Amino acid sequence: MRYLTWLLRILLFVALLGFAMKNNEIVTLRYLFGYEWQTPLVVALFGFLVLGVVLGMLAMLDTVVRLRSDLAHARAQARSFQSGRSAENQTDTSEHSS
Repeated sequence: MRYLTWLLRILLFVALLGFAMKNNEIVTLRYLFGYEWQTPLVVALFGFLVLGVVLGMLAMLDTVVRLRSDLAHARAQARSFQSGRSAENQTDTSEHSS
């Protein structure tokens, strides 16, 4: 399985390297107020891919933080419930042995 994973990684790297070599033309990106950016096409595509991933992660951040908080609260409740049950069992056991 390890060899298959490395083979897939190498194939992906070669495919992306070939894509980068075929798309090395300079493109001009024009922004507002006359700003321009000239860069190879593959650099622009990679930059916007990274920007999209970062924005997507930021959009999910609120949900992830809320779910982690809910999970911590549920675990605390489970621990308090479990410790309460343990105390009841100890009390029941001491009552039956007397």
